[in-house]
Amino acid sequence: MSAMRYEDCVQLATTALQASGANPHMARATAEALVLAEAQGLGSHGLARVPQYATHLRNGRANGQAKAQVVRRKGAALSVDAGQGLAFPACALAVQEAIAVARTQGVCVVGVMNSHHAGVMVDHLRPAAQAGMVGLALANSPAAMPAAGGRHPIFGTNPIAAIFPRGHGQDPLMIDLSLSEVARGKLMVAAKEGRPIPLGWALDAQGEPTTDAQAGLSGSMLAIGAASSSKGAMLALVVELLVTAVIGAQFGFEASSFFVDEGNAPRIGQFFLLIDPAAMTGDASYFDRVEVLVTEMLRDEGVRLAGARRLALERKARAEGLTVAPATLAQLQALAGLGA
Repeated sequence: MSAMRYEDCVQLATTALQASGANPHMARATAEALVLAEAQGLGSHGLARVPQYATHLRNGRANGQAKAQVVRRKGAALSVDAGQGLAFPACALAVQEAIAVARTQGVCVVGVMNSHHAGVMVDHLRPAAQAGMVGLALANSPAAMPAAGGRHPIFGTNPIAAIFPRGHGQDPLMIDLSLSEVARGKLMVAAKEGRPIPLGWALDAQGEPTTDAQAGLSGSMLAIGAASSSKGAMLALVVELLVTAVIGAQFGFEASSFFVDEGNAPRIGQFFLLIDPAAMTGDASYFDRVEVLVTEMLRDEGVRLAGARRLALERKARAEGLTVAPATLAQLQALAGLGA
């Protein structure tokens, strides 16, 4: 495998998505987000998603001609309609609007409805950190986990992300996690290799604990901490309600899986909360206190600041290029109408 220039990857993915029905803005915004994920070592949210999105565009599960727009405003609360398009333009608009509102109001909350898979949630918050603001992002996704004590999938893996800017040009702290015990991709790999999985990762289709990876894929994922408590499932419930009942998106159990070609437009949601520290403790105090905490954390050898590894990989990829698997490259070239 050989390295491809970062911008060449973005352009190839953009072309592939446009050829599949996305308008130029949607295609470019989506391609940039997927290549950024790939550069950070997050392949499950990277270029391998292009064929999936392309299929959804062609099959009507995503509207390639949608234009995200703000449809409701009240004080420091906004609602963005993604128009059943790919999520990235809508999320970018949401954060852009939130920054502008938070500058005057001190805080802003934005809900994105009628949306699709939003990729790496913390990446949507990077403009907020660049503007000196703290950001929180939540999303729901097609059903993969049961409620506490339940057996059938209701909640998605429902990611939570947060970003905290630091002063003097230092990298922000970037936190990003899903609420399942492990990523669904780990079950996929185990099933492909014929390996068992540990108890506590998944339930089978009958709602029973299983060590069979394939059975787990046909059943449901368990929430983080589910083996000892219901805390993860309760957090998933909080996220589900904030990004559905509050903002008007569909529940995870109402959305067809992202991993099937046919199905409905998922119409799931994303939720963004931005806070301007200047409106609270003040910028100087905020940045000082963050560094006090960081210094204390780094007293222990082996502590790695949240997001540091991802950002290091990204910088290397931008400088040296990305290594793209031959099969993925061939798929992208075929979608873009290019010869191998």
